[in-house]
Amino acid sequence: MVQVPRAVRVKIRGIVHGVSFRASMAMMATDLGVRGWVKNLPDGTVEAFLEGDDRSVGRVIDWARVGPPRARVDGVATQDAAPRNYKGFRIR
Repeated sequence: MVQVPRAVRVKIRGIVHGVSFRASMAMMATDLGVRGWVKNLPDGTVEAFLEGDDRSVGRVIDWARVGPPRARVDGVATQDAAPRNYKGFRIR
């Protein structure tokens, strides 16, 4: 059975700039084989696009609800998206 990758756009609110949020997410996503990107937005949030198997994408989203040690996550919003077949994971 061929598994269709799950793709999700994620927006994280809180103290998420200047606390290694993007680098930590990129490391976790890469370790789990999740593809896509993560970037800081001018409004102080972090946005990510995640695609991969359902379990691995779910683990990255669960991690984003807590973030790295110096972060304070106030909320995580997710929206299903169409897979884009990214190669790897990068920080934008």
